[in-house]
Amino acid sequence: MANQEWENGTVVAEFIFLDFGNGPELDCLLFLVFLLIYFVTITGNTCVVVLVVVNQRLHTPMYFFLGNLACLEICYSSNILPRMLFSYAGGDRRISVRGCFTQYYFFGCMAATECYLLAVMSYDRYLAVCEPLHYPSHMDIKLCLRLGTASWVSGFVANSILMFLISNLDFCGPNEIDHFFCDSFPVIKLSCSDTRVVGFAISVVAGGSSLPAFLLTFSSYLYIIVTVVNIPSANGRKKAFSTCSSHLIAVILFYWSILSAYVLPYHDTHTLPNKVFSAFYTILTPLVNPFIYSLRNKEIKKALQK
Repeated sequence: MANQEWENGTVVAEFIFLDFGNGPELDCLLFLVFLLIYFVTITGNTCVVVLVVVNQRLHTPMYFFLGNLACLEICYSSNILPRMLFSYAGGDRRISVRGCFTQYYFFGCMAATECYLLAVMSYDRYLAVCEPLHYPSHMDIKLCLRLGTASWVSGFVANSILMFLISNLDFCGPNEIDHFFCDSFPVIKLSCSDTRVVGFAISVVAGGSSLPAFLLTFSSYLYIIVTVVNIPSANGRKKAFSTCSSHLIAVILFYWSILSAYVLPYHDTHTLPNKVFSAFYTILTPLVNPFIYSLRNKEIKKALQK
């Protein structure tokens, strides 16, 4: 353990990931699995971005936000999976304290940004289904750019506060992170400082970032469902719901996994479930989102065929 002397103790200079508690005999298998996941994730999301950019038929608000989401998923996966691949390939699970803070910073920023983007996309679908006559005038290109920019900027600003607090903690004891990436609670558990203020700040900022976005998403789909149910014809209901079903699936998958990861009490008996749920929203959600949108979207299918 590479540490530096600090008064009567030591300052931790690096952390060691415990990952999923696997042994060396599984490293080769896990390397191949995560390599395949990373390749498919990058390829799928890159295809979505390219299609949205080059195909004129996809230059609409819905696909503009979908392209932003695909870019976010590429960054999400690239922040976590390359480090895991490196550790499984060489057996080195160490990460510097600065590298750990950097990984957490970008993870937190992108998690918050995804909450905002999903909320913006649900609002877009609400306008398209519930107010179709006013949709073109309400959701114009200027508003799309403002909402997209606000989602990214808000996500980075929100996590900057937490990053400042966590980076000022002292780490002078254990250095093994019982996780596969630098998440907030596994990291602050290793601090020898008083972490009560930081833990409270994490809860407040995380709640302030995710709860309004979740409520907007929930209320938007509540209005959408009510509107769709009141459409007299079966074909009309099917057509209206088909415009937002893909996004609804992505929203359910993301919020189900992230709420399961953070609502479960964080202690030793729940460590493995916490890791599994974390893997859903950090690794599997970026993997399946391109397939969710492409397999259930006629416009994407046509663009792929061309």
